[in-house]
Parts: sequence; structure tokens; C-alpha cells
Amino acid sequence: MTRRLPPAPTAPPAPRGPSTGTLATAFAIGGALALVALNRSQALRAGPPAGPADGAPLMRAPLQVVAPVDLKRYSGLWYEQARLPNRFEKSCDGPVTAHYTLLQDGTVRVQNRCLREDGRTDEALGIARAVRVPGLPGAGRLKVRFLPSWLGWLPFAWGDYWILKLDRDYEVALVGTPDRQYLWVLSRAQQLDEGTLAGELEYARSLGFDVDRVVRPVAA
Repeated sequence: MTRRLPPAPTAPPAPRGPSTGTLATAFAIGGALALVALNRSQALRAGPPAGPADGAPLMRAPLQVVAPVDLKRYSGLWYEQARLPNRFEKSCDGPVTAHYTLLQDGTVRVQNRCLREDGRTDEALGIARAVRVPGLPGAGRLKVRFLPSWLGWLPFAWGDYWILKLDRDYEVALVGTPDRQYLWVLSRAQQLDEGTLAGELEYARSLGFDVDRVVRPVAA
């Protein structure tokens, strides 16, 4: 009679390990936590977050215009005393003038003239219209167009002309654009005294204009 051997003992089932997906998730979470801890440690060593660097541009308030402006009194001849460089006066070397004439329809005829380096005179004729500003009747905010009238419907045909400062006697005016890229100091006198001009430019500086770049036309 053949003796049957007892069955060999079976090994206990191995503990079930985490799935590949679980391992990947754990690795990602662990890496993220380690990165956060590292950044936090570096931030603590570096000290508190730095504020704006000295000289960094800050948010500037919108420019305000003079109100009200009597366009009839503002009309007449003005002499340019200083300006920020611009492409349309690039060839101007001598005196620069602007003559404004109030028309019956309320618009203003603009006649700009300047003396070129070669001795010739450049002239530009345009039209200006007042822009209504809610709560500021007669505000010195105008749009100027030098293109032909049939192109007046184009948005870029009109440029900003903002009167930022004007004395009571309408003798000295500071004119600029809201983007602070263009600036002019105008006066009734052919030659403005240095003290008054310096005051106008300093006021423009306080408004955010880069007055260190201004150029001055050669006096007649």
C-alpha cells in the first residue's frame, strides 16, 4: 500500500503592495510638498518680500485739465518756449509759433509755423474742437486734426491737446497729452524769463513728464 505524503505547506500570500498609480500620486504630492518647503525656507532666509525698487515707475493719476478755458481769450499768437522731442517738429530749429483763431462754429483754426535749419519755414494748418468733460464745463481738453477734413472720421486723425496749466492773464500755457509723451510750454512773449519757464517745467515734472528731455527752440 502506497503511503500518501501530506501536501507541502503553502507560503502565506505576500502583502499586496500599492499600485503604480498610487505610487505616482504619492511621488507627485511628496515632490510638491518638498518644493513648497524649499521655497518657504529660501524666502525666510531672504527676509520679507521686497517692495518697489527706488525709481520704479508707480501708478500715476490721470492728468487734470484747466477748467474753464475761454477759447476766445486763448486765441491769438503763442510762442513755443520748450517741448518734448516729437517727430513732426524734428526739422524745426528756429522759432516756433502757434496761432489759434476761434471760428463761428466753436472750433479753432490752428496755424503752426517753425523755421527749419535750412532757413525755410514749415507751416501746418489744422482744426481743433473742444471735448466735453462731464462735470467740467469749458474744460481745456481739445482734439486737433491736421489731416484733410475728409479723413476726419478716422480715430487716429485727431490728436490730444490738453491745457494742463494756464495763468489768469492767458500769458503762459502748459500743454500736454494724457500719455505724457508730448509737452509744450507756450507764452505770449517771444522770450519767456528763465524763472517762469523753470516753474512750468517743474510743474510738468510733478505730473510725470520727463522734462529732462525737453528741447528749446532757438530764439529769433
